[in-house]
Amino acid sequence: MSFPRPLLALTAAAVLALGLSGAALPPALAPGAAPAVVRTTAAQLPTDEQLKAALLTAAELGPDFTEAVLSESPSPGGGASPVAGCDALRALLNRNTARGPVTTPHQEAEFDGPNGNPMVTESLTAEEPARLTGDFKTVSDAFADCRSITFNDDTGTSVTFTVTPVALGDRQGAPAVRLDGAIDGIRLNGYLGVERLGDVALAFGFFQRDSDSSQLASLYYRAAVAKAERTLGAPAGSTTAPTAPVNTV
Repeated sequence: MSFPRPLLALTAAAVLALGLSGAALPPALAPGAAPAVVRTTAAQLPTDEQLKAALLTAAELGPDFTEAVLSESPSPGGGASPVAGCDALRALLNRNTARGPVTTPHQEAEFDGPNGNPMVTESLTAEEPARLTGDFKTVSDAFADCRSITFNDDTGTSVTFTVTPVALGDRQGAPAVRLDGAIDGIRLNGYLGVERLGDVALAFGFFQRDSDSSQLASLYYRAAVAKAERTLGAPAGSTTAPTAPVNTV
């Protein structure tokens, strides 16, 4: 399981764009009727193409969103960590700073609102049940144990975020955290959430500046989960893969 754009990168992008203004317009999220994935056995993982179809699109987020071009992020030089505090969460974010070879079905997307505000990321990763259970527990524990985390960039700028567990979507048991910080008087606010849908893990990230409202983050997270449920044919929170198609009408 991986977050497609670590919050470190989101923070760096926000710092670079602090002089820009603009806010996202209200989104136009149409439910649509994405085809359900049909799998004949529980052991058959969905393909990259099926995961891609289950991701949100820029059009579903709103008319002013654009999809970012994914690029590999270099590993921190000299073994130095750009993240301090929250050992477990730091390990997860540092692990995802560099994209290595992907050995399981995985798709991700990143979206930018007007002037890069807000930023939305989503990834879907399919794994064998036992491995996914372990990965999901690792992320859940990392979220639960973290209360403050600091991000540093190459210029020496650092931002410390308070970390608070939240219910980001409709399912109370889905792990999610809220991050609040500031730099030069500019509020920075982010959300990370994960959900399990059978043999697929959904990881969601949202970051905004000049606002601390959770309304858009919750709206987009719910939309991401709902589309994945429809397309993959597995309800949020489920631990087994579906063996028959579901009605998506």
